[in-house]
Amino acid sequence: MQKAFIRFFLLFLISYQVVNAQQPQKPNAVTIYNQILKLNFLGSVLYIAAHPDDENTRLISYLSNETKARTGYLSMTRGDGGQNLIGPQLRELLGVIRTQELIEARKIDGGEQFFTRANDFGFSKNPEETLEIWDKEKVLSDIVWTIRKFQPDVIIDRFDNRTSGNTHGHHTASAMLSVESFDLANNPTAFPEQLKWVKPWQPKRAFFNTTWWFYGSKEKFDAANKTNLFTLETGVYYSSIGKSNQEIAALSRSSHQSQGFGSTGSRGEETEYLELIKGQSLQNKSSIFEGIDTSWNKISRGKAVGELLTKIASEFNFKNPSASVSDLVKAYSMIQTLDENHWKSIKLAEITNCISACSGLFLEAVAENQEATPGSSVKLKLETINRSSIPMQLINIKTYPEQKITNQKLDLKNNISQTITLDLQLPDSIEYTQPYWLKEKGTEGMYTVTDQLNIGIPDIIREVKLVFTIQINGNEIPFERNVIYKYNDKVKGEVYNYLDIVPEVTMCIVDKVSLFANTNKKYIAVKVKAGKDKVKGNLQLELPKNWQVAPQFIPFNFDKKGDEQRVYFEVTPPNNQDEVIAKSIATIDNKKFDKEQIIIDFNHITKQQILKSAESKFIRMDLKTNGEKIAYIMGAGDEVPNSLTQMGYKVSILNPEDISPEKMANFDVVMTGVRAYNTLQTLGNKQNILFDFVKGGKTMLVQYNTPNDLVTDQIAPFPLKISRDRVTEENAAVRFLAPNHPVLNAPNKITLKDFEGWKQEQGLYYPNEYDKAFVPILSSNDTGESPKNGALLVAPYGKGYYIYTGLSFFRELPEGISGTYKLLSNMISLKNPVTIPAENVKP
Repeated sequence: MQKAFIRFFLLFLISYQVVNAQQPQKPNAVTIYNQILKLNFLGSVLYIAAHPDDENTRLISYLSNETKARTGYLSMTRGDGGQNLIGPQLRELLGVIRTQELIEARKIDGGEQFFTRANDFGFSKNPEETLEIWDKEKVLSDIVWTIRKFQPDVIIDRFDNRTSGNTHGHHTASAMLSVESFDLANNPTAFPEQLKWVKPWQPKRAFFNTTWWFYGSKEKFDAANKTNLFTLETGVYYSSIGKSNQEIAALSRSSHQSQGFGSTGSRGEETEYLELIKGQSLQNKSSIFEGIDTSWNKISRGKAVGELLTKIASEFNFKNPSASVSDLVKAYSMIQTLDENHWKSIKLAEITNCISACSGLFLEAVAENQEATPGSSVKLKLETINRSSIPMQLINIKTYPEQKITNQKLDLKNNISQTITLDLQLPDSIEYTQPYWLKEKGTEGMYTVTDQLNIGIPDIIREVKLVFTIQINGNEIPFERNVIYKYNDKVKGEVYNYLDIVPEVTMCIVDKVSLFANTNKKYIAVKVKAGKDKVKGNLQLELPKNWQVAPQFIPFNFDKKGDEQRVYFEVTPPNNQDEVIAKSIATIDNKKFDKEQIIIDFNHITKQQILKSAESKFIRMDLKTNGEKIAYIMGAGDEVPNSLTQMGYKVSILNPEDISPEKMANFDVVMTGVRAYNTLQTLGNKQNILFDFVKGGKTMLVQYNTPNDLVTDQIAPFPLKISRDRVTEENAAVRFLAPNHPVLNAPNKITLKDFEGWKQEQGLYYPNEYDKAFVPILSSNDTGESPKNGALLVAPYGKGYYIYTGLSFFRELPEGISGTYKLLSNMISLKNPVTIPAENVKP
């Protein structure tokens, strides 16, 4: 039982102490002073919403930095269902990016981050649908778990639980579940299995953070009666750092780069409005903590700690923060003697950070390489330096997960850097580094996390770490550090990453979808990479028996870690149409390896390793194409060009700056990527060239854009207005409005079967107003809604065709949905404009 509690508290600290792997934290005197002030506030707020970027960073920053409250943000999902403005990553890979963006945001605004296991399956039009796809009981359990673990005095919901159908279904569902959890968290019969680690907890009150948006307009909100609303004046100016609260919040919000939420900070007065929806009423409306003791007096024998911390803050020397170290160590010792309490662990961790910061204590463990395999030995270089006059001694170093203690008895003298070399032995059983929520297969609406202690933790759980035990004024204090790897980049300077645990060998099938349009064989490329020195084995491509693969095995032999080799298997498909999953498997000394290593590395987030099954989808289908040459203009980022290449087309990526009549003469078709007219300013200046391209007998195919922030109001040669219409039910019945149109008939016959098996959604941001020159091809709608006819619009223009589509090709093609390849081929193949008689277009 004691081991379980120790592990719980270690994971508890992981869940709210986020270490920046890009650079170690080196706080200045103002930051340290604010950390000391925060030691004396024992109150907490939990903000709850549905997605990354839903949180109100102005309010989180204000509560954390001005009120000094412990402030958390619980996001139901990791944002997997959104679009990505910085790369082609979608679904769970986008969820990894958005998770890291939230973590970076909390580093800026001072909050802490949590999640449930809910999977963002895409846009949902009402909470009823959301709760059908999410496992309501599991998500509810996760919210209750977070409340019991975080123990908030106050809960604030971003959304209104009473507005079913008025906003994204995930939004309303998050508020509904939050309200339900308010009382359940204190009910010992609710999710009793959690009580092995946590106790029931009753928040004191819950608010809805309302804004003008919920009233329909700013004018309506200004005119509304607000006597029942609690107000917070959040437009604080922090003179010590030269920033307003709104400027800090804007920096935090700008962390959401994959969503394009760069924000400009504002200054001056600003009011946030809170509506009490549960719990104790406010009498004086002086504070959301009204009537709640947030001092050390709430803890037995805690009063003296609070008095000492008040003294430390009042005597803080901004020119010499180390003058506070002795009293901070004394306070640390006093907190240690308190009875076991929720706040004890939190404040011990906080005050340890303050001691380190005040003394300029720098402790770092750097691995020789960025990757290591289970069972290997990792060479570490440790740096220790005490940049204060306070006497310190390094007593010992404990390495994890081996839990080996190395005694040191090393005096840390003022401003003298000392290095230690250490070999850390990794156990054979150590787990590979990867997002824990992706280790097991989930469902459409939920990630699978079976270990209760992991639920809610925002980041990858890293096992390799060191604890430096430092003696200060007779007190032994542990300082925990993750093992990192760093190097110098000539442009970026010092670059930090975590140590990753990797398999001995990883591999990937280069093309995630391989199309076989006939029975001809193809050569399938597989990349294999060594995770350690001196590794050899055999690689195979596993397919059903009706697919022929040669050779059966391909040997590999690597001398150095990181070496790569590309090999080719000859694959012959069956005569009949078929769709199968091909798997790449390596065998080393009778041990099987089947993981693909995916690295996500953007400057604004910590580098991430994801390990997925090394698989690809093979499709044997009768796909007819005419071999057009395609110019593809990338928008927000997608993998459609790869799919076009698989279909047999010659594809060239075209920069908008290079669009010219001479350049366009080399192509038969021009395609714009998703949201190209939202993200490429130059594209708006090239429309006449593109329209002339169509007029001359070519085809222009434009994929979806959002109605806001278009770079031009003439994205088509005829009037066309983009709406927010979408069909989120991927299996919604499709109706053919123009069954005789060539786009449904040549060179491939399109049937309703081609719309089966689509993923996440049929399409989004359909035009709802368009010129009579456009022929609407398809119609469908979500349950209970009116038909949406703007999914695919085709207009003859001059001698060519202009096509606009909101169908989600960017999702379906990489998933290998065969019907989308046939339909796209027909769109590309359109030639010699024809007029479709009105009687052949169904209303």
